Amino acid sequence: MIKDMLEYNRIFVKNKMYEPYMTSKYPDKKVAILSCMDTRLTALLPAALGIKNGDVKIIKNAGGVVTHPFGSAVRSLLIAIFELGVEEVMVIGHTDCGVSGVNAEMMIEHMKARGVDHEHIELMRYCGVDFERWLAGFSDVETSVRESLEILKNHPLIPKDVRFGGYVMNSVTGELTPVE
Repeated sequence: MIKDMLEYNRIFVKNKMYEPYMTSKYPDKKVAILSCMDTRLTALLPAALGIKNGDVKIIKNAGGVVTHPFGSAVRSLLIAIFELGVEEVMVIGHTDCGVSGVNAEMMIEHMKARGVDHEHIELMRYCGVDFERWLAGFSDVETSVRESLEILKNHPLIPKDVRFGGYVMNSVTGELTPVE
């Protein structure tokens, strides 16, 4: 599959098919979106929001969540705010999210079944990683969005003039429902 994608890329570049996507690194709408990596949202999220290449910064991870106040999602948002001019942040969860069903203990068993050594898992714990919490999903997408917003709104490094909004997107229709 990767071989096919690389062949397509060669043709894409050769035929200058990239030209309609040319833009700067600065988001035209000064908005950053933290959302899920779910494959259904790849095209649906931009289409449902009417955004095109260059309009916003999109940060994606499993569940579209802030898992740690100094993790990669917050780091990306800080760079977007301080270096790229972002003034507003949207946290967008979605219906039928796969992370809502993630069970940390089961995932650890899957790791072991795929050859991850038990000692490596124990080393993570020894190094201070709360492995079960780190791997765990959430039970309610609205609560997850609310918790991520709470971390961001109260983060000591995020300016108070940054505006935030939390939403749950219907993963079929693209409809956004605000999270209060």
